[in-house]
Amino acid sequence: MTTIQTQIIDGKRIAAQLRAEVKARAAVLDFKPGLAVVLVGENPASKVYVSHKIKACEEAGFDSQMVRLEASAAQTALLAEIANLNANPAIHGILVQLPLPSHMDAQAVIAAIHPNKDVDGFHVANAGALMTGSPRLVPCTPLGVMRLLEASGVALRGAHAVVLGASNIVGKPQALLLQAAGATVTICNSKTRDLAAHLAMADIVVAAIGKPEFIQGTMLKPGAVVVDVGINRRADGTLCGDVDTASCMGIASAVTPVPGGVGPMTIALLLENTLKAASF
Repeated sequence: MTTIQTQIIDGKRIAAQLRAEVKARAAVLDFKPGLAVVLVGENPASKVYVSHKIKACEEAGFDSQMVRLEASAAQTALLAEIANLNANPAIHGILVQLPLPSHMDAQAVIAAIHPNKDVDGFHVANAGALMTGSPRLVPCTPLGVMRLLEASGVALRGAHAVVLGASNIVGKPQALLLQAAGATVTICNSKTRDLAAHLAMADIVVAAIGKPEFIQGTMLKPGAVVVDVGINRRADGTLCGDVDTASCMGIASAVTPVPGGVGPMTIALLLENTLKAASF
């Protein structure tokens, strides 16, 4: 069997290009797009993610604001902060960093964000707009995946795509975006019967199930494009995705690395969503 030359899709490079475009578009405005990031508690990973988002805003020439609440804060206090941000004309995008403390209802918090400022794309109004084929603000990670595929020249129309994971944040919107681009989409999870049979027919695999290195190269159709959305930590503290990248070399035609693949795109699309929200 002929060995396939596997392309490593450089998410950092593609994201840098997009961020430069967003910065240029923002520079000609007569105001600065404003993003507010709300952080509740001291979750270490969330603090890192928030700092990256704030830094990206500053580099794009946006105004950024961080709102911090203690983990013990009442949900009413969080909702009051969101109401203030909704009413602030200088704030065009609002992002509440998830996960929230267990005593808070994430869906109720998301529902409190004005749909025009919901740069995460999680509000039911934005989710519904995507489902009905009239997307407004789309979740950043699946939108980032689509941009990676586009930039890499991956043909979607007529392709068979398998999405592993059905979350509201990634899996479901990812399936809708792929379907809108003309792909035939199957949504699976780690409990899907005969998962190997689905993967063996997939031209495109998007893995978002939160299981470290779950997808092995032997599961793939030769020449498949593999996008790894997972971010997991091994016992030794190093990061890995849902895909065993090494085992995909020579089998997949292209694969995204972790880190350096989808992650940078998520932040780039957050900036683009904020710029879009500033036009509403």
